[in-house]
This record gives sequence, structure tokens and C-alpha cells, in this order.
Amino acid sequence: MNAHFNAIFLHGKSVLTRFSPTDIIPRCIDRKISFFHTFSLPYGEDKNSKSHPMGHINYYNQQRLKSFKRYLDYSKVPTLDENDLEEQFVRGSGPGGQATNKTNNAVTLKHKSTGIVVRCHETRSLCKNQERAREIMIAKLDNLLNGDQSIENQERLLKKKLSIKKEQKQKKLADLKKSFKMREGLE
Repeated sequence: MNAHFNAIFLHGKSVLTRFSPTDIIPRCIDRKISFFHTFSLPYGEDKNSKSHPMGHINYYNQQRLKSFKRYLDYSKVPTLDENDLEEQFVRGSGPGGQATNKTNNAVTLKHKSTGIVVRCHETRSLCKNQERAREIMIAKLDNLLNGDQSIENQERLLKKKLSIKKEQKQKKLADLKKSFKMREGLE
């Protein structure tokens, strides 16, 4: 008999469950196809936890990063006019060997009026490189035209304020602990 097993780890113990080949559905996890799903929960974690079952993603940190967006002023971000751009597709370089060196998938964008040049070769896909080059161009134009009011500087200032608040909170807590220990005579 041809039986398939799926290992599930709960509270550090592995449990094998049996299922038929028709129950196997390929799942795409991080661009890799996985036929067997393994979930690992660390000691002390329960199923209702806010963390990802694989333990890689912490949803609380993602929510905090997303919450910055509501404090940012996007009204001054410049828009790209395609007539104002000069686009070239050049050969890529770097790791990847012949597949990288023979294809014209690196994008070079030049903004005619400001003279800003952006070169992007992050992926093997030409479309993704074009999108990413335009995002970088918008960020550079935003920094040039808006200065302190650019999105990048607004994010930096918000992170700085957040870290100052965090330091003040930690200092206040340390002072409270110290005063409690002095009052109770624990030192």
C-alpha cells in the first residue's frame, strides 16, 4: 500500500498524519512548490498566535511598518511623464553567468529635464526592472524637488521620533524600577 505522510510538529513533538495522493495540493511558499506542509510551533506558542505558522513572519512588525503610511504626505510626490524619460535596455552583469550576460534586461532611465540617471538590474525580468527603475526615479525626483518634505525624509523623521519616544519610555521605566528598589530597600 502506498501511503503518504505529513509531519506536523506541535509543541516540539512530531505527529504524522496520513492522507491520500489526491489530497496533495501543491502550495507555493516563497516561490518554492511544496507538496508536504510542515508547521512548527515553538514551545509555549499556541495555534491562536499572531505569528506565521512557519515562524518566519511576525505580523506585529508588518502592521507597525504599514501604519507609517497614514502619517506621510503623498501630495507633493512628482509624477513621471513618459515623454520626459529616455529609456535604454542594456546587457546585465554580475552573477548568473551566460543567462545574465547575454540578455538585455537591465534598464537605464534618464530624466531629460534634471539629468538624473537610474540603472536597475535587480531581477531577470525586464518588466520588473522597468517598474523598479521608475520607482527609484520617482524617489530621486522626490528627494531633489521636495527635500525635507520628501517621502524618504518623512519616514526617516517618523522613525527618529519613534526611537526617541522608545528611549524615553525605557528611561522612565528604568527610573521607576530604581526608585521602587530604593524605596523597598532591595538594592
